[in-house]
Amino acid sequence: MALKAFKNEPLTDFSKPANRKAMEKALQDVKARLGREYPIVIGGEEIRTSEKLISYNPSNPSEVVGVFQRADQSLANKAIEKASEEFERWKWVDPRKRADYLFRAAKLMRKRKHEFSAVLIYEVGKSWVEADADTAEAIDFLEFYGREMLRYAGKQPLVRIPQERNELVYIPLGPGVVVPPWNFALAILTGMTSAAVVTGNTVVLKPSSDSPLNGWMFFNLMREVGLPDGVINFITGPGGSVGDTLVAHPKTRFVSFTGSKEVGIHINELAAKVQPGQIWLKRVVAEMGGKDAIVIDDQTDLEAAAQATIASAFGFQGQKCSAASRAVVVEKVYDRFVDLVTEKARAIKVGPTDNPENWMGPVINKGAMEKILRYVQKGIAEGGRLLTGGKPAGGDGFFIEPTIIADVDPKATIAQEEIFGPVLAVIKAKDFDHALEIANNTEFGLTGGVWTKNRKKIERAKRQFHVGNFYVNRKITGAFVGVHPFGGFNMSGTDSKAGGRDYLLLFMQAKTISEKVKER
Repeated sequence: MALKAFKNEPLTDFSKPANRKAMEKALQDVKARLGREYPIVIGGEEIRTSEKLISYNPSNPSEVVGVFQRADQSLANKAIEKASEEFERWKWVDPRKRADYLFRAAKLMRKRKHEFSAVLIYEVGKSWVEADADTAEAIDFLEFYGREMLRYAGKQPLVRIPQERNELVYIPLGPGVVVPPWNFALAILTGMTSAAVVTGNTVVLKPSSDSPLNGWMFFNLMREVGLPDGVINFITGPGGSVGDTLVAHPKTRFVSFTGSKEVGIHINELAAKVQPGQIWLKRVVAEMGGKDAIVIDDQTDLEAAAQATIASAFGFQGQKCSAASRAVVVEKVYDRFVDLVTEKARAIKVGPTDNPENWMGPVINKGAMEKILRYVQKGIAEGGRLLTGGKPAGGDGFFIEPTIIADVDPKATIAQEEIFGPVLAVIKAKDFDHALEIANNTEFGLTGGVWTKNRKKIERAKRQFHVGNFYVNRKITGAFVGVHPFGGFNMSGTDSKAGGRDYLLLFMQAKTISEKVKER
């Protein structure tokens, strides 16, 4: 049967009673399983360690989501050795068969969509809508990368000459390490891992210590669809010892990482050092965050711009590398815009996200909460004017009120450093050109957008706004696979463009084959 063209997975309409009931049941079912223990799995062997890693519900930190194993350096070495061993078999598997594993996984994930979303709600505090979008994106990655592998496995266009038969084929790199983040604990993990596997590589998957159950959900799904043991090896443990061991190992061929700038730089430096016995230069694919800005012009629909800014700044508590943490506003409309976003932020409901009435949930852990609140105090100390929020929102979880700080200097700490929380810095600009200058004045370059009705300004911003994902008159979060290939510039990473047509190239190398033909 012919494969249908790729189409994004529809988002669930929870206003429909049947969908709402299905999600409520999934939440009940997952809650009944909370607290279970899960093993490390290397080459199909389930391993338990004496020391454990505990995953907690950030909405209710006394609730254990899952108990995981705390790996050490010897287990990290064992995992990469097993991945290297299995690579010698997996690399010869027909690309169509490799793609079929992804298609089968997508079908099964689609069938159990709400179960996967419920785990996101309990383990990382996503709202119903945010969790559903995360799961839909994971399905999209499986479907899209499966089709992309079939495209790369086909005949590649070359210039023809009469005396030779030439072809170009794409072959895998080798065993690699996948280090995904906790914020898109299912989608990004699924995308990074499935891209590596479908291209013929084997991986050691080390999920974030804040979201190991989401990593287990994907790993176990791939076991269910029959992926051979050792193609994906599941390991949990600290990033310092385990992560560094995996990155530095001489048999590691590539590292795929999404997370903070600091960790990304460290991985890049560690991977660049050639170890004894290493016969390649390791490839690093890194997505490292942002300090994203929405520019608000005076020639725009201020109400719509304010709503888009709120959605971009406070969706999933601002814990997105694409989140709008800066609003750069032309002075003519500055006061009116500030009033609008403040009013909208104060209307946001904050609380445990198993309740769909709560639009904003907790930040990921206590350390993140404390760090975010320190940034708020720093913003005020450096001359910012606190308009709303700036303190815990109450309750047992790690809840912070949506926070807006106005009159922020473009060079202030909260205008330059990634906060990764529900904090919006509002900056005044003299005019549109000045606003673009401010928008470009950080070390990052991930997402950004402008709100203006002026066509000339739009075209100027399209050229000058230096980000990998640029948006006009819409929110600056919510990239769809295949529609908005995602990845940024400068300290935002290696512009890997996840969900785009060139992403799989990062996990392969091209081989040219030339054969002389007999002259007639």
